[in-house]
Amino acid sequence: MQPSFDRLLIRNLGLVLTGDIAAPIADADAILVEGGRISEIGRASSMALPDDITVIDAKGSAIMPGMIDNHSHPVMGDWTPRQNQLGWIDSTLHGGVTTLVSAGEVHVPGRPRDVVGVKALAITAQRAFSAFSPTGMKVLAGALILEHGLTEADFVELAAAGVTLVGEVGLGSVKDGATGRQMVAWARQNGMTSMTHVGGHSIPGSSRIGAETVLEVDADVAAHLNGGPTSLPEAELRLICETSTRGLEIVHNGNMRAGLFVLDTVRDVGALDRLVLGTDGPAGSGVQPLGMLRLVTMLASLGNLAPEIAICLATGNVARLRGLTDRGRIAVGLAADLVFIDQAMGGAGDGVLDSMTLGNMPGIGMILVDGVPRITRSRNTPPSILVPELLVG
Repeated sequence: MQPSFDRLLIRNLGLVLTGDIAAPIADADAILVEGGRISEIGRASSMALPDDITVIDAKGSAIMPGMIDNHSHPVMGDWTPRQNQLGWIDSTLHGGVTTLVSAGEVHVPGRPRDVVGVKALAITAQRAFSAFSPTGMKVLAGALILEHGLTEADFVELAAAGVTLVGEVGLGSVKDGATGRQMVAWARQNGMTSMTHVGGHSIPGSSRIGAETVLEVDADVAAHLNGGPTSLPEAELRLICETSTRGLEIVHNGNMRAGLFVLDTVRDVGALDRLVLGTDGPAGSGVQPLGMLRLVTMLASLGNLAPEIAICLATGNVARLRGLTDRGRIAVGLAADLVFIDQAMGGAGDGVLDSMTLGNMPGIGMILVDGVPRITRSRNTPPSILVPELLVG
């Protein structure tokens, strides 16, 4: 008999990592899920539970929100032409990511560059991934690529069609600050969030986007401050971090030295609540199913950042910046997109957080999307010491 997940109790949690940078650890050992959403967080001993409930025994594992990759480049389906690879989205879910946010479907073979074509591509991608969730992954796709000729009416039309994203300014023909700023303003007026490329040339035919242009465009996210993959000089990075009031992003597929510089600068200006993480993949460097988990661990270990805070940069911070009010944190009323983690077998450290400060990625024992187990032990992470168990009957 298949268990029902309409009512689910997660008990015996060793640590609840909330994804909320203001309160990253909750005083709790249990989470109650009803209808795919978190209904209670606290102590199992004090919860009034119905008889018809399914139980996951965490066995002392920690739990965190599913990560949100703020910077991905999907195409159509679970395939990437950048590496001619199938199944990359499913593999990314195995890396603890439950939501992908598109920065533009630029890798579509023969991508249209006219106004009608880019609008059609954005709408098609948004509609396709609204109906297609590989292994349960939530893909926010359809990021409009900005081309000359787009008008305010086009943004109104796209918003009405369900498009909520503008891809990196600079990926299309719009590369100057004034035009980018006008189109970003139109997007913002219509409820869309936007990004701008930051750094050197990413691929042949692309352009360098420096600090002056980034600040003039004023997009909601200054994308891959540490390079996509080539970073700007430190003086320009500091100028952006100290001047911008928008989101600031570090990516896996970038310059890690520059990433640590950005982290230090953002911390100095007191803007950790605006720092978000992404992979910027698939890319020329490949597909990294563990990219987000590796980036969180690298920032915790090399950047002197508490692991529970590093996790917030990949979860709650992204959700808040992108207006995703239904996910990204472990909080009552939010989607039960949850990842069980623990210290990996055979590594140094005293528990999962300590092992991360020493540079070891945690192992993933189970992942839930909307309260439903989608995977048990991840095939991509090292095996965790503690593994949750689904109790049936």
